[in-house]
Amino acid sequence: MPIVIEGKHRLAGEVKIGGAKNAALPIIAATLLTGDECLLENVPFIEDIRNMVRVLQHLGVSVRFEGPNTLRVKATRISRASLPVDLAIKMRASFLMAGPLLACFGQAEAPPPGGCSIGTRPVSVDLKGFQTMGAEVEFGAETYVIRVPRLKGERLILDYPSHTGTENLLMAACLADGTTYIENASIEPEVVDLASFLCSMGARIYGAGTSTIRIEGVRRLHGAAYRIMPDRMEAGTFALGALITGGDVI
Repeated sequence: MPIVIEGKHRLAGEVKIGGAKNAALPIIAATLLTGDECLLENVPFIEDIRNMVRVLQHLGVSVRFEGPNTLRVKATRISRASLPVDLAIKMRASFLMAGPLLACFGQAEAPPPGGCSIGTRPVSVDLKGFQTMGAEVEFGAETYVIRVPRLKGERLILDYPSHTGTENLLMAACLADGTTYIENASIEPEVVDLASFLCSMGARIYGAGTSTIRIEGVRRLHGAAYRIMPDRMEAGTFALGALITGGDVI
């Protein structure tokens, strides 16, 4: 069905901004770091989120929506540490589960990230960081296989400030043995939101939002209730729409 836009109309009124997809996806992945129940609010009900839920269910996680924007997750009975290829290749964020699975079970198997076809989806930052922390990485027929008895805290200098790389390593470091430093880290607000959620679970993270993040590893994390940050791109879109039409939008 085509979308028809009739121009030259002033935008005015009030709009509620939904939750940020790029914050919700890594936070959902982070629930794998505890067997306790987590309650996430302001989760956008979109296809990427629904695919992430399907991947969790494949792993044996108890996860369900309570209303359109509230997600209840309990990762007590994870039955496997391998992501389903057919689901995982549909979305870039699927690889974010590698860090939590590796931290909890010493093994993760995941295909290269999928999602939109615009540009490449490298995971070199993630894999190099895992290797520096003691993991072995192999590439099989269609998946990366990553193994380690227990991750070790190390100083990680990222090749570039990858936000998914920063998030993956941040989650993995929460349960590592010792202190991890992530240098040249992404400073995006969604990384800060992930760090805030992890801290609400008992993680010890310092410097999120700056180019150097320090993570002191702990033995376990607990459940938490958390509200996902609003989507800054959605907010900016409405703000620009008000600006270009001479409107007044709250």
